[in-house]
Amino acid sequence: MMYGRLLSATTSAAAALFSLVAVAGSTVSFTDDETALILAHGPWPVETAPDPSNRVSGDPAAITFGKMLFHSNDLAIDRRRSCAACHQIEKGLGDGIPRGIGIAAVDRNTMPLFNMRLNRWYGWDGKSDTLWGQSIAPILDKRELGLTAAALKSRITESPELNRGYGQVFGAAAATHDPETVLVNTAKALAAFQEILVSGKSAFDRFRDALATDETEGITTYPASAKRGLRIFLGRGRCDLCHFGPNFTNGEFHDIGLQPFLTTGRVDMGRYGGIKLLRASRYNLLGPFNDDPDRRTAGFTRHVRLTPKNLGEFRVPSLRNVSETAPYMHDGSKATLEAVVRHYSKIPEEHLRQDSEKLLRPLNLTDAEITDLVAFLKTL
Repeated sequence: MMYGRLLSATTSAAAALFSLVAVAGSTVSFTDDETALILAHGPWPVETAPDPSNRVSGDPAAITFGKMLFHSNDLAIDRRRSCAACHQIEKGLGDGIPRGIGIAAVDRNTMPLFNMRLNRWYGWDGKSDTLWGQSIAPILDKRELGLTAAALKSRITESPELNRGYGQVFGAAAATHDPETVLVNTAKALAAFQEILVSGKSAFDRFRDALATDETEGITTYPASAKRGLRIFLGRGRCDLCHFGPNFTNGEFHDIGLQPFLTTGRVDMGRYGGIKLLRASRYNLLGPFNDDPDRRTAGFTRHVRLTPKNLGEFRVPSLRNVSETAPYMHDGSKATLEAVVRHYSKIPEEHLRQDSEKLLRPLNLTDAEITDLVAFLKTL
């Protein structure tokens, strides 16, 4: 349900009322409906519970071990890189390049790792339905870390530090477990660590909270340009149809009219390929490694359907920390936030399949409006 669009009942007269916000010689106004939409983007941070599919989710020992694994070069076949090499804190837990490079170049932009516990699907194509399932992929991918399950077991067994951490979390030495179990347990510890990577309160959050409590100073100190950009975001930009709620995303997938070809004759299938991989995986919520016997969170996986519409669809990313995570889009093709906004401003409608995308249309923003919308995005 699009709770970012849920509004309290108002009369047509109430909808015409304005909440006036005074700023440095000018006034930026929000209707009651706009204010309700702003408030629906919080509060932040969101409280989350441990992942029922991962028995070590929230376990301090698993978090410590997961952090050790995240920074360990032993997880790469050449011992020349770690997870942290592509997920750098100073780059918004991305890598700052258009397409990721591990042992070799990959096809897509490296996604940041903030606020992962809020996701339903993982990766640009949603090929995983858990964070631990997604954490398996780079370990095995020959272009990323390039290990096998057997090699991973050997690496953990041979490292006194990793072997000790594994035993503390899973109650036995890695040598006593089969390689696939070691692989899954390693991924679950990595997930436990990644779950604690939560972005802090932003300038927008402080403004949103000030609106909620009618706190004048917090309202007036939020920049006027960001307020104007926020009105575009909520209004004619229709951005919050997809980027709604506290995490600024619906968590789903859309075709936004980007070039589909990776190289000549090779197309990125997007969500279509992701669903195929998800359904074939032993590491999904319907598989044998889900620690929740009742499969309480498996409903979406059970009912997901593969349709031609999914071709060329990619994940709607969260906009939190967006100013730290350039370049943008699944292919890293937009170097700046301004370039992203200009894409939506001038998007050619012929690039959108009319049978699949009904939300997108050219916004035809002025340069001043683009500047304001970017100013708002930078406050996230």
